[in-house]
Amino acid sequence: MDSARSTEPVRRPPVPVKIVIAGGFGVGKTTTVGAISDIPPLTTEAEMTAESVGIDNPGQRTEKRTTTVAMDFGSVSIDHSLKLYLFGTPGQERFGYMWDDLSRGALGAMVVVDASRLDDCYPAVDYFEQVGLPFIVAVNAFDGRLGADLDTVRWALAIQDHTPVVAFDARNRTSVRDALLVVLDLALHRAVSHRSPLRA
Repeated sequence: MDSARSTEPVRRPPVPVKIVIAGGFGVGKTTTVGAISDIPPLTTEAEMTAESVGIDNPGQRTEKRTTTVAMDFGSVSIDHSLKLYLFGTPGQERFGYMWDDLSRGALGAMVVVDASRLDDCYPAVDYFEQVGLPFIVAVNAFDGRLGADLDTVRWALAIQDHTPVVAFDARNRTSVRDALLVVLDLALHRAVSHRSPLRA
């Protein structure tokens, strides 16, 4: 009996990977985390107040009445070997000072975009380009429509060719998973290409 037990393979704990979900206000970051998380997501949503009128614009296609004031957090197991920890950033520029803390130790990032309000995602795109964190641009399909084709989004945001631009639905678990897998592939490719060559 003891010998049988000793031959059983030891299952190692999954490797933890941190991914940042960023983007403008009201683009679907909280929805993205909630759609994929294996655990009830931790959110820091607060009711929007009269003082935010004219400052926080969620666009015309949403009934948004709350806003993230600190972060969203969720986790999802990709398989037995990999577990993603998702950190959603606040969308407003005035909370930009938190991005350094939320991005520390991250393997990659996903910038969620509403194609009808592209100006709102410039700060996130600029931030990740400046800090050198691999990221993708994920265009959220509101009401099943993108609002602009992916080539137009790439051109409008001046996204470099090595940065993937994908379409996804923040409400759909499978769609969110597929977008996160693109982040992982990009980060892995970046890590391998930047690895120092072995010395002879």
